[in-house]
Amino acid sequence: MADTVLDGARYGACTLRAVSVRGDSARYRGEPRRDALLTARFGTGERALLLVAMATGARATPGAHRAAAEACHWIGRAVGRSHARLVEDIRDGRRGDLKSGLHRLTDRSLGKLRASASEQGVDPGEYAASLRCLLLSADPGCRTRVFFGVGPGGLFRLREGEWQDIEPQVADVKGEPVLSFGSPPSETPEGDRLTMDLGIPTPPSPYEPAPEPPREPFRFRTSVARPGDTLLMCSGGLAEPLRGEPELGEYLAERWSRPDPPGLAAFLADSQVRVKGYADDRTAAAVWEA
Repeated sequence: MADTVLDGARYGACTLRAVSVRGDSARYRGEPRRDALLTARFGTGERALLLVAMATGARATPGAHRAAAEACHWIGRAVGRSHARLVEDIRDGRRGDLKSGLHRLTDRSLGKLRASASEQGVDPGEYAASLRCLLLSADPGCRTRVFFGVGPGGLFRLREGEWQDIEPQVADVKGEPVLSFGSPPSETPEGDRLTMDLGIPTPPSPYEPAPEPPREPFRFRTSVARPGDTLLMCSGGLAEPLRGEPELGEYLAERWSRPDPPGLAAFLADSQVRVKGYADDRTAAAVWEA
């Protein structure tokens, strides 16, 4: 497991930088990085689809780094098989189809992770990972950015020098969409509805398998980028200090609001700025809009 991975490219109207760095705490204890990062392109030209996937393995478990890498592997394969349809849905703004389709792909990928745990004779609760993904169209005319995943972390937007926390809250169950935030509405034209739980108890059936432990809710958001925006998706290792220490946000806002996106070395340095009390792995993917 490499201590640090770094990647970057420019497609269409956006410039991508991505990094995953082992935290000071893991380095001190001689443990591998629990965060995994995958960047991939499917297709070519303006019909290409870019995927950034990051995962964090369960804390204090020996196979955490392998579970995180496997989660990225499975979602990469699933998106790769469906990339042509996903490109069309993103370009045509079919939000309901995207949400339901990506929810299925995420469930299947994490289901494979649970199956892998069973094959290894490991507790699925220990061989588990959070998963966060970003989909970008390489078409310069398409400014829709799609986020989806399961588990904690952060989704932020830097606009006109100010950070906006646009992480979708799992409690968002009603309300009209907010312009360029993509807040989940109660119903979409495609029939993507939120149902109501009436709280009526259902007696267990002897023919049904035992209920599984509660799973993390699915998170989804589409956002429409404006020229000059910077969209940041990150694991909890960076999201927590960004939310908890205003000085870090101010520093990154100043660095990342400059006319040109940072190079790979500068982005790596920015992502490693130390904040007292925060020593976890950090994984981040940032998209600059031309």
